[in-house]
Amino acid sequence: MKTYDTLAAVDMGSNSFRLEVVRVAGDQLYPLDALKETVRLAGGLGDDKRLDEATQEGALACLQRFGERLRGLSPEAVRCVGTSALRVAKNANAFLRKAEAALGHPIEIVAGREEARLIYLGVAHALPASPDRRLVVDIGGGSTELIIGHGLKPHERESLHMGCVNFTQRFFSRGVLDKAALKAAEVAARAEVEHIAREFSNRNWQQAIGSSGTARALREILEQNGWSERGITADGLAKLRAQFVKVGQIDALELAGLARDRRPVIAGGFAIMAGVFAELGIEQMDVAETAMREGILYDLLGRFHEQDMREETVAEFMRRYHVDNQQVARIGQAVLKLLAAVGGASENDERFLDWAARLHEIGLSVSHSGYHRHSGYILENADMPGFSRTEQARLALLARAQRGSLSKLPEFAEDAGLTDNDRLLVWLLRQAVIICRSRAEPHLPNPKVEAGGKRFRLALPEGWLENHPMTQRALEQEAAHWHAVGIKYLFS
Repeated sequence: MKTYDTLAAVDMGSNSFRLEVVRVAGDQLYPLDALKETVRLAGGLGDDKRLDEATQEGALACLQRFGERLRGLSPEAVRCVGTSALRVAKNANAFLRKAEAALGHPIEIVAGREEARLIYLGVAHALPASPDRRLVVDIGGGSTELIIGHGLKPHERESLHMGCVNFTQRFFSRGVLDKAALKAAEVAARAEVEHIAREFSNRNWQQAIGSSGTARALREILEQNGWSERGITADGLAKLRAQFVKVGQIDALELAGLARDRRPVIAGGFAIMAGVFAELGIEQMDVAETAMREGILYDLLGRFHEQDMREETVAEFMRRYHVDNQQVARIGQAVLKLLAAVGGASENDERFLDWAARLHEIGLSVSHSGYHRHSGYILENADMPGFSRTEQARLALLARAQRGSLSKLPEFAEDAGLTDNDRLLVWLLRQAVIICRSRAEPHLPNPKVEAGGKRFRLALPEGWLENHPMTQRALEQEAAHWHAVGIKYLFS
């Protein structure tokens, strides 16, 4: 796999957007440039869970500026990730089309636990080696991630739907800081944490680490006001709470260490941190300077150094769902022959086709009847470390579309926007599944394939189909399935 000397990550958080550009030297990353803009994407979510136009416009303008900095970098060396607000927004897909055009790069939406993994990866790389198990708490704009890990490996990962932006909107929308509002917010935070307190309590780790903007802001406030000697402490938070009540209004807060752009959301972030401290029994928390964007970069670096977490996940799923390795090998060989006949594909498409070939039968562990639907459901909804939601959806499509009627799949509707690449990958996997249906070596000679636009043609050596009448009948039915969605398919 090709390597790159410069990598870039875009973290489209629910409070702020960040761009980080780094230089690669072996297994190390060295910062070259960084940009940050407070967008407050979560603040643009209305009661209907749709991003309002003003917030979208601000986000797109920011992404255009980031896009200028990314010009000239290889697309494979750039990874752009969206988090909580985009997981929630009902109009996320429409916004993402405009966002990708503004940025000039594809944007992936990651699930909460995958966000947690990336956060831990970014934090762990910046910490000194330690035998201790560490708790990492990251309070973002729309969600809070908690991770327990050792070294570079996370062991427990959770994502809770509470962040400094949505908690401020929920409990402090009038800008009032009184005992009642603070108590209500802290109780709500504790109620969220209570569900995971058993796994994340102080019995299970030796050091607590905070990451991202809320943790850094609280550390600065407590240290600069003399309420903590180091980091965030339970006693320091109590003193800050008393100061909030004394001032009474968010707009009136004037504290050493409190930046102007952080002031509008500090109350929500404080309430969540106080709730986490109380529920998990934390007394003192150090604060990391790194977070998710560094995790994105190290994860991207691993892909180029043959340490792709997605490969580990695929192998684990094959073990977990007792995949028939011999059948996977047969399907894989058939796919490779068909792909070679097409003229190959991009490295990324080949990778997805390989993963789909290895995982397409995992639904058999649920039921043989409709197993392709079970496979698709698992791939779309399971916790798959290393994969974004976008990537899981692509794998799920390939699994669901491996057999049966294509017209039943929403992706094949006329206005669904299915790409030619994905249509080709679906066709390649379906033909391989048909050819290997007997679960024996198909002895497939080198075929000839024509693929383009809305037409496929498969030519097999003379006499092969006559010796495989079951396959010939299946291909006849296959041609009808493609015809039903407006695609011409000829075979001979």
